[in-house]
Amino acid sequence: MSKQDNNTPQDPDTTGHSWDGIEEFDNPLPRWWLWVFYATIVWAILYTVAYPAWPLAKQATAGFLGYSTRGEVAEQIAIVDEQNAALVEKLASADMLAITDDTELNGFARNMGAAVFRANCSQCHGSGASGAFGFPNLLDDDWLWGGTIDDIVLTVTHGVRNEDSFDARWSEMPAFGEILSEEEITQVVAFVRQLSGQDADAALASAGEPIYLNECSACHMEDGTGDRFQGAPNLSDAIWLYGGDEATLTETVTNARFGVMPAWSEEFNAAFGLTPAEINAVSAYVHQLGGGE
Repeated sequence: MSKQDNNTPQDPDTTGHSWDGIEEFDNPLPRWWLWVFYATIVWAILYTVAYPAWPLAKQATAGFLGYSTRGEVAEQIAIVDEQNAALVEKLASADMLAITDDTELNGFARNMGAAVFRANCSQCHGSGASGAFGFPNLLDDDWLWGGTIDDIVLTVTHGVRNEDSFDARWSEMPAFGEILSEEEITQVVAFVRQLSGQDADAALASAGEPIYLNECSACHMEDGTGDRFQGAPNLSDAIWLYGGDEATLTETVTNARFGVMPAWSEEFNAAFGLTPAEINAVSAYVHQLGGGE
């Protein structure tokens, strides 16, 4: 029996497709569906003419309505900035030692500082400020340059070991690989590990003590507690910026470290500089994370 014989006289033609013996009628689409489809095409054309849509070499077509999501966001930011202008001005010239006495200003500073920190500081110090290899943990009470609010403001403003600000925090550890022999470095590393309460060869540590006193104590102090004025870390605790294991300490003593932090003041950092209010805000935020003094 032919395919045509399977169809009753009133059945329309089929599309010619067949799935497991099931055929599809070639029925016309419903009128309402076609009109809706045509309407969406017209709507799409009008939309691309009215709003930014077609990509060009440098930007998309603007659209005759001139609508811009960036412009909308800019307007909303401007409204918020206007609402906060008085607090921002007050924060820029605030006495940071007394900021906690002003509940409104202190709360504003912490919220603003958190935003500044996430945008500018978290890349190095981590989103939670717990630091990383070579980048200090800002949650503890171990501060190379001091953890008072004024100390933090100064560090943020001028940075560390950069060439942009004359007042940058500055210290430089010698590369003792050019001064001491490998045997002497091994000995002084053993002594430093002993200072911090780690396991160390007693004989090596004993031999390393006079080397430490001659070469290292001027900055790190005879008891290893460090000197904040020079940015010399405390070697007697369990907090290490680059690591306190034997291999890492050997690398540090041999080749030294020279971490750099940018000066964040807009006076020295034209591209990404912070305003005085932003510096005070992020300093207040960091100070109140738990490790501030």
